[in-house]
Amino acid sequence: MAVKIHPTADVSPKAFVGDGTQIWHEAQVREGARIGKFCRLGKGVYIDANVTVGDYCKIQNRVSVYQGVTIGDRVFVGPHACFTNDLYPRAARPDWKVHDGEDKSPAWEIAKTVVEDGASIGAGATILCGLTVGTCAMVGAGAVVTKDVPPYALVVGNPAKVVGYVCECGRKLDKAFRCVHCKKTLVLGVRA
Repeated sequence: MAVKIHPTADVSPKAFVGDGTQIWHEAQVREGARIGKFCRLGKGVYIDANVTVGDYCKIQNRVSVYQGVTIGDRVFVGPHACFTNDLYPRAARPDWKVHDGEDKSPAWEIAKTVVEDGASIGAGATILCGLTVGTCAMVGAGAVVTKDVPPYALVVGNPAKVVGYVCECGRKLDKAFRCVHCKKTLVLGVRA
């Protein structure tokens, strides 16, 4: 299936865009970025150099995804969400390199952030760098994520805190970790 890129979008010829992906008005995809198949990038989305976005993702209007971020398959990112990539931000740096997650020095490294398969990031959420948002986790609208989010966790607030767990379908689980909608039960962070 053909890729659909709006005429006002700016997609680097050095980026990879998978089959069936749609890139809308004023979006920018930088060199070295990899966008999977059947994704939808909304108006004004910014995908920085060397970012990876998996298959079947929906990234809503005005989302900024900066270098060092890897987004898995089937991830939803709501409008105006933002990912950061510098543990010690300053306007000028003598050098930049991708941070491997092990060594927290020097200050100018780009920290790696991972959003695992099936996760959802709410509108206006901010994801600080160097973190992992777990499989099928849900970050509430406007949340500020300052630490790793466990798989299937529902986090809200500033700073974001776990307030429950969600099913793969996105609905909040009851106290027995059961989804009343699809009848699945979560066992120790793994769907049963």
